Amino acid sequence: MEWKQMPLGPLQTNAYILINTKKEAVIFDPGGEGASLNDWLQKQQITPVAILLTHAHFDHIGAVDEVRDQWSIDVYLHENEKDWLSDGTKNGSSFFMSGQTITARPAEQLITEEGMLQIGDFTFSVFETPGHSPGSISFYHEETNTVFSGDALFAGSIGRTDLPGGSQEVLLQNIHDKLLELPENTQVACGHGPVTSIGKEMDSNPFLSGF
Repeated sequence: MEWKQMPLGPLQTNAYILINTKKEAVIFDPGGEGASLNDWLQKQQITPVAILLTHAHFDHIGAVDEVRDQWSIDVYLHENEKDWLSDGTKNGSSFFMSGQTITARPAEQLITEEGMLQIGDFTFSVFETPGHSPGSISFYHEETNTVFSGDALFAGSIGRTDLPGGSQEVLLQNIHDKLLELPENTQVACGHGPVTSIGKEMDSNPFLSGF
């Protein structure tokens, strides 16, 4: 398997397309530009089988309905944010988008706990990593040695914690207890910015120096 990083939407949020040998794909956090994403998938002859959301902030969900409807696939989201997709106040678009509200229909599949998630040929370990938002989750894909961390952990930084439901103490504890326990060569596919690795962040991330 392989994956592609594709910055999309108003904040150029990183969507990720994880593709297997049968050219099936799981899409993480399609933040916008749904028509362009669908066109790219069609040209590459890739068939999505699911959309996985690391959390439901507006910049991660802008293309959810357009992609979901094009391919008739389910959306997966943590239950703690089950009503965020349809609520511009909770997902932040009412505050940050200057008169525009970004919404989507509710997710078909709600993740209620940590553990293994199997979608066709795709297998993930799901970690609850709140702190940036109350329903933030990270998806670890062992086969590609990658954790799709959303806005929990970035290259040289961590997710902001000043939004509703955020807590820096909770986020740092979850990064320490969940993400830093992964192999040091694990790639971290972040919600914004460049890809990094667990080992690099352990060595140089100033927010993690106490760990």
